[in-house]
Amino acid sequence: MENITGRTEEIALLQALKNSAKSEFAAVYGRRRVGKTFLVRTVFEGQFSFQLSGVANVGLKQHLVNFHNAYLRHNLFDPPLLPPADWFDAFNRLSLALEKTEAPKKIIFLDELPWLDTPQSGFIQALEYFWNSWASARSDVLLIVCGSAASWIINQLINNRGGLHNRVTERIFLQPFTLAETEEFLKSKGAGYDRYQLLELYMVMGGVPFYLESIQVNRSVAQNIDRLFFSEGGLLSGEYMNLYRSLFRRYDKHTAVVEALSQKAGGLTRKEILKLTKLPNGGTTSSVLEELEHSGFIRRYFPFGKGKRDGVYQLVDPFTLFYLNFVRDSKARSGGAWLAQLDSPKWQAWSGYAFELVCWYHVNAVKKQLGISGVYTEVSTWRSQKASPGAQIDLVIDRKDRVINLCEIKFSINPFAISKSYAETLRNKITAFRMETNTRKTIFLTLIAANGLVDNEYARQLVQDKLDMNALF
Repeated sequence: MENITGRTEEIALLQALKNSAKSEFAAVYGRRRVGKTFLVRTVFEGQFSFQLSGVANVGLKQHLVNFHNAYLRHNLFDPPLLPPADWFDAFNRLSLALEKTEAPKKIIFLDELPWLDTPQSGFIQALEYFWNSWASARSDVLLIVCGSAASWIINQLINNRGGLHNRVTERIFLQPFTLAETEEFLKSKGAGYDRYQLLELYMVMGGVPFYLESIQVNRSVAQNIDRLFFSEGGLLSGEYMNLYRSLFRRYDKHTAVVEALSQKAGGLTRKEILKLTKLPNGGTTSSVLEELEHSGFIRRYFPFGKGKRDGVYQLVDPFTLFYLNFVRDSKARSGGAWLAQLDSPKWQAWSGYAFELVCWYHVNAVKKQLGISGVYTEVSTWRSQKASPGAQIDLVIDRKDRVINLCEIKFSINPFAISKSYAETLRNKITAFRMETNTRKTIFLTLIAANGLVDNEYARQLVQDKLDMNALF
């Protein structure tokens, strides 16, 4: 098997499914470009009994032709002369052919499954019948389905209320690489970037393998960003619309939401989203928010001490945030466009938000560095509503051992220094937090600074824990 960066748990799980004593139905889903197809094909290279991939924007007839051609490519028994009449016919042909194969585990891979489910095609009903009447009655079938439209996988398969209810025996939500995995991946390509450059790259495109694969390791991170986003015909210059169009049928509503969220780092309530986007307050908007959340573009969180009615939606996809801030309205089509932005007010605002998202995504690494991996915690943010208007805590780690870590997150090129005035701001935040939440727990101030913290009297007086970017790797 080809070397794969990370994915250790997912590989072990897929191999365990292959060795299972019963038939298994696995759903692999996650953000587009995250490597779902690559993972499955690499783990089971040369072992598939049948593979079929859905195609965007084609109808039932073409999909059935594609099924027929895939059937022929896999040299299954008694190949018919004509494509199947419908999906029931297709799956019936497949089951009859697979019964004649000698493979100890019949591995079936249906990729981009949501695209196969065209309107009035009967695909889901046929898949349901195939699994319930044939595959699940055997012990030698591994059915793997895959799709980037995560909400479709969740609603149509995992949470199906019909004949596929509780039929998915395993689910794999494939996440982007962590910083450590990104470092490992780029090192395998021969990159020699330091961790600040890796962090900068991650803030721009996240840990999406397809994007990272496009990095030319003999160029600096800044040169790569220029080439991919700001040059004429840059590989990622048109990715934003391609990404959302390929995932969502009503993509204009989805882009309206993420564009509204990109304007406020701390996120927006549903009411605020409706006001900015002019979307209706109904089920359609609920579906849009749910689909974006399932696909990993936004998250819904509940500020410290608030209930479910007070949920806040936040844009958490680094690529989308970067594109909307710098690429969408850029007219630059020559070298140096990205370097020209560095240290501008827009860059400073974006870098603070982007680094905060990186810390949120790596909160388990933060907990490990704080020595509390084994302690039950609840993670949130906090905004002052009374005593200190505008005050906000970037990351609140509420621990079961009666301690709360209030994490201040700071991105800067140089080590961060707490000034006298900022020290007073921190004291006021802590006081406001304690008064407004009525907590009796011990409060530890934790400062996460990308390039470390200057050791001065204010840092020594206020900060219990200090972490730099290395804690995130």
